Formats: sequence, structure tokens, C-alpha cells
Amino acid sequence: MDWQHDWPGTPGQRISIVGCSGAGKTTLARQLAHLLDRPHIELDALFHQRDWQPLPRTEFRSRVVDALAGECWIVEGSYGAVRPQVLARADTQIWLDPPRAEVMRNLVLRSFGRVVLRRRLWNGNRERLRNLLSLDPERSIILWGWTRFATYRERFRVEHENPELAGILRIRLGSRREIRAFLDELRKQAAIGHGTLPPSQPEDTP
Repeated sequence: MDWQHDWPGTPGQRISIVGCSGAGKTTLARQLAHLLDRPHIELDALFHQRDWQPLPRTEFRSRVVDALAGECWIVEGSYGAVRPQVLARADTQIWLDPPRAEVMRNLVLRSFGRVVLRRRLWNGNRERLRNLLSLDPERSIILWGWTRFATYRERFRVEHENPELAGILRIRLGSRREIRAFLDELRKQAAIGHGTLPPSQPEDTP
């Protein structure tokens, strides 16, 4: 469902955020973690080890299961290796589904910004300019985002509409405007419940 329709007023305790690379998952996860006062679990941070080495699948699953053991959290990412474990625990799924042009804009700005600023990512890793300029989608996140956009969007659509997930509240946000409206609604609910509005987090490129 789109969030405006039959919106219950607040998401559940365990929220899974999915979307294509560049859709804004990290930004939204941080904002929700601040707003709802919940742990933020970033699957990329668990998977990518030093020098971009992937964590072995068995250990990755084990670490994710441990991270999901809590009663409340916000997890971002859609790794197929651990998607069943996430869905088994989540009570809310938020699918970020902006248009391709917006996703690519985010990816380009984010990726080159990380290179210019030499921003450290998970486990000391940094984006590498030679990878961004590569013509191999397996090395360039920008080409990966472009070539995989339709495939992953269809995968998320199928999951979002899966009748077997009827017990999970599913929310689709298709634009920045919808994301802002969604967060504004949550802030209103927080104000009603606590008498104050949490300060907005600065918007950055996801």
C-alpha cells in the first residue's frame, strides 16, 4: 500500500527498509532511528569487511540473526542471503521506490562526494575513483545501479505485493515528497504522544 492509504499512525517495532542503491535507505533509516529512538542496523556495515572483503555467508547470517534478536530496530538493506531472517522478524516493511532519474542522481552525487571527501565507510573502507569510472558493473556502484534498477525494482514489487506477507505492514514511498510527508506525520504523532517535536535531521544524500 502507499503510506497515505489506511495509515495506522505509527510503524511497528521492527522495521525493514528496502530499495535500490541510491533510493535513500540510509538517510531514512537514520531519521527513523532518531525519531523513534531505535537501533539502526546497516547490513552493508556487517557484510563489507576491510578492503571491501565480503563476510562469509554463514558468518554474515549469524551476525544478522544476532543483530535482529532485539525487540525493536530499523534494518536497512535487502541482501538475499539474509532476507528470510529479516522478514521472519520484521513487522513493518518500507519500500523506497523513487524514479530511476532520482536514484541515479543520488548515486552519482553520493559516490563522487565520498571520493572527494575521502569519507570512511564501513570498517575503514573508502570509495575508489577507479571503481566508479570502471565499465564493469561489478566494480562501479553507479553502473550497478543503472543496470540493476529494473531487476531490483521488480523484485521489491513482488515482495511488497506477496500475500504471504499479510502479517507485515507494507509501506511504499515513491518520492522525496512522500518521504517528507511520512516523516512529518510521524513527528505529529510524536508530538501528540510526548508533547514535543523531535528536531529534524539534516537531509543528506543517501
